[in-house]
Amino acid sequence: MNSKEASIPMYDNVCFRHEEGTAPPPPYTSQQGVYPHLPQLTPSHVTGTPATINTHHTGIPGSPHPARHRKETKTRRCRYTLCAVLCVLGVLVVVAFLIWYFLFYQCLTGKLCKHDGKCLSLSQWCDGNRDCPGGEDESQCFRLQGTTFILLGYSSDSQAWMPVCAENWDNNFGRAVCEQIGYERQDYVSFGQTSAGSLASEGYMKLKPGSTAGSPILSQFTHSSRCLANAVKLTCIGCGVSSLAPSSRIVGGTNAVNGAWPWQVSLQVNFRHVCGGSIISPYWILSAAHCFQNALSDPTLWRVGYGDVNMARLNFANSVSRIINHEKFDPDTNDNDIALMKLNTPLTFTSSVKPVCLPNIGVNLSEGRSAWITGWGRLSSNGPLPNILNQAPVTIYSRETCNIPQVLNGHVTETMICAGKLQGGVDTCQGDSGGPLVVKEGDVWWLAGDTSWGIGCALRNKPGVYGNVTYFINWIHRQMQNDW
Repeated sequence: MNSKEASIPMYDNVCFRHEEGTAPPPPYTSQQGVYPHLPQLTPSHVTGTPATINTHHTGIPGSPHPARHRKETKTRRCRYTLCAVLCVLGVLVVVAFLIWYFLFYQCLTGKLCKHDGKCLSLSQWCDGNRDCPGGEDESQCFRLQGTTFILLGYSSDSQAWMPVCAENWDNNFGRAVCEQIGYERQDYVSFGQTSAGSLASEGYMKLKPGSTAGSPILSQFTHSSRCLANAVKLTCIGCGVSSLAPSSRIVGGTNAVNGAWPWQVSLQVNFRHVCGGSIISPYWILSAAHCFQNALSDPTLWRVGYGDVNMARLNFANSVSRIINHEKFDPDTNDNDIALMKLNTPLTFTSSVKPVCLPNIGVNLSEGRSAWITGWGRLSSNGPLPNILNQAPVTIYSRETCNIPQVLNGHVTETMICAGKLQGGVDTCQGDSGGPLVVKEGDVWWLAGDTSWGIGCALRNKPGVYGNVTYFINWIHRQMQNDW
């Protein structure tokens, strides 16, 4: 966390550095920068060396050359014929490639299974029957909408998302759906009812009479234009609740108090703080992929500290079972900078240990929103690490604002968001990596981003950059699902 101006090049926010000779250096150094050097291109108005034109005739001026004329005409015809044949062959190759690409490779009339490339029709996705070996055709068929947590189901018949009708619904169905989304059955809280409003413009997903939670739940739904009850409101896990609200009067980074940010964790190697992270369930921690590169990808190196703002009073999880980096993470650009860490034993939730909410579809985390950052990162660029968790308010900016030349010059992709203070003075810094950027909406806190990279710390016109958690929400739930 940083509230002072500094002047260093681009960095990722990893704090930990191995002693010399014990491990390879981190992905970046202050000399390297985050982005690759692009070769200079010759401007379009600068021309190369002109082609040489032969102006010397070998024949005698005025002399006829009938034999040569016939030979040149025949040669020209052969060239035209050859060109025509090659063009036809080229067109046939292109057509054959397109047929293969769209009908076989891309499965034009449906979707491909991830593991074996099997092509399924659209009506086979979310129909209650597991047709893909990995089950992905039935894995992303429920989601939660907005701050009211309305349950939506995907209709394979209508190929649309629809609210689930609460008729015949009970907690057993709620647990089954939450487990399919990716949560443990024991995390389940409750269900309720709420108005679906315009979400029901195409109807409802409704349980068939005699349905039981023990059967594949998707096969028990039918499309209905009416619902005699309201829509299902589903709470799969108690999340986003802070026992102490931060003061809105804070301008720079300040010390946090216990219970204010109960999802914040310290990720450590050899008893030294390396990165931050966020609790999203008893088993799962969300962080940044760049924290776990090279030698640091070994889960046995890590321990997870939680439950206190004082580094010296942290509790520690028993062990980490695995680390899942996003498969498309690019260490040169920090694109897709997100990772999940799974614990061997679950955390016990208390007033100072709670999960943050993953963003539902429709939650407003857009530009202009006030947000908060937290972490045990450096108080200035290459400065000391604090013993007490720091907190600071920031503003989320639009990607267009972030990408103008005088700010971050086009380096913020759709997998990222940027936040901070354009006037400088408040920012994340080295050691805050993977930690949360959160927004309060509808009385709960939502995880909008994970700390990724920046240019210096708290510099003017250089806001911090965060992984865009909303962009990754389907990826996150896929990793959490029990049958994957």
